[in-house]
Amino acid sequence: MSYSRLPLLSAVCVATITAAQMPSPALLVLNKEGTLAIVNPANKRIVATVRVGDTPHEAAASTDGKLAFVSNYGGSTPGNTLSVIDLAAQKEIHRVDLGPLRRPHGLAYADGKLYFTCEVNKLIARYDPATNQIDMLLGTGQDTTHMVELNNDASQIYTANIGSNTVTIVNRTGAMNWQETAIAVGKGPEGFDVTPDGKELWAAGSRDGSVSIIDIFAKRVTHTFNVQTRRSNRLRFTPDGRLALISDSDAGELLVLERATRRELKRVRLGKEPAGILIVPDSSRAYVAVTGDNNVAAIDLKTLELVDRVSTGIGPDGMAWVK
Repeated sequence: MSYSRLPLLSAVCVATITAAQMPSPALLVLNKEGTLAIVNPANKRIVATVRVGDTPHEAAASTDGKLAFVSNYGGSTPGNTLSVIDLAAQKEIHRVDLGPLRRPHGLAYADGKLYFTCEVNKLIARYDPATNQIDMLLGTGQDTTHMVELNNDASQIYTANIGSNTVTIVNRTGAMNWQETAIAVGKGPEGFDVTPDGKELWAAGSRDGSVSIIDIFAKRVTHTFNVQTRRSNRLRFTPDGRLALISDSDAGELLVLERATRRELKRVRLGKEPAGILIVPDSSRAYVAVTGDNNVAAIDLKTLELVDRVSTGIGPDGMAWVK
């Protein structure tokens, strides 16, 4: 399949709340009802709500804070669009038609471009906001390629493949050349993250309560341990590297681990279906989307206590932070 033939369409949608000045910082919360909420975290005020595509799942923001991106995953009919939002104007400026690409999900912004997965097509793709074009496709050959992350210089891509029980590490070997390594992990890897020092990747098995630790340099699993979750949804490290957080959607909890010792510190009761996790840059607070209860929970990472909630819409899930 040639990426040069993928059709792209642009559309403009109007924010459903009158545009207000963008807060700094801002918390972006994606709601599966089909909206992106822009939240002032200082006062919990929703300054704008922007209509996006069908049943969106993940959100990301550009490094300069000008754009937000949303993967429109779709419901009973697989989705095939991305939404591009102008954050200053608080409106969707492009509805990117992905043509034959279906179920866009994980998003990661790096080096001026947006990387995303397409589950049905078993691939990672890249969107260039400057040209409004898809400029790269990388097939993984793995089932349910779900989340995606990159290293600091965008020379390495990581993705978890739920249906194949693997994590794929992709290394750039040239301008448009990549080498892929699929690594077997626990059952149903969905949430994963790379340690802040870039040395390890931890993948949480959604179907067996495991965490697999991958040595990124050696590209192999060095340790597996059980955290006794019922269904791990996301795994995130605090930027200071001290903690690992896992949302357990079936148990309704947030599991907090000490990274260095892998010791469980606490399980915080959150409610129905906790999913997306966002941790602020200074590692002081985590936001967890409690999808089934239609709110976002705030956890103080010093006391490990639930300290606040904000209602952003129906079915909150993916989030992003804008400085």
